[in-house]
Amino acid sequence: MSDVLPPAVGYFARLFRWGHWANLESLESLRRSGGPPQAIRWMAHITAAELLWLARLREEPPSVPVWPDYDLADCAARLEQSSAAWAAHLARLTEEDLSDGVGYRNSKGEFWTSTVADILTHVSHHGAYHRAQIAAAVRAAGHEPAYTDFIHAVRQGLVE
Repeated sequence: MSDVLPPAVGYFARLFRWGHWANLESLESLRRSGGPPQAIRWMAHITAAELLWLARLREEPPSVPVWPDYDLADCAARLEQSSAAWAAHLARLTEEDLSDGVGYRNSKGEFWTSTVADILTHVSHHGAYHRAQIAAAVRAAGHEPAYTDFIHAVRQGLVE
């Protein structure tokens, strides 16, 4: 698949702006619903995973565990930290950087190498996956989950 060109950095920046907005919407739905415990755990994991992947890209040691024990206030603070850090990181990337390989150890201690583009794609999709779990848990608890679809955010002008 070496003939596939990575998407533009701007595209990833847009996905990350959507992800941040969607994370805040999910967080607010957890606040309104009283937060089913498993859903809060998934929200905490999203926040930590975003910071972990950024540390991997920067070749820094992780500053948070993969599955932290955060409450909603902790999640909110970490989401703001993550959003600002990712925006700054993405602003420095070039198109050429997207195909660079990054070596890292996963949470099982296994060594892997992935391209920057693949890591950015993973982080975006990882958040969406767990936001869907949060939405299902909120609905199962009898509450209305956040509507975090990308196309909804675009149609409403919530993501540039």
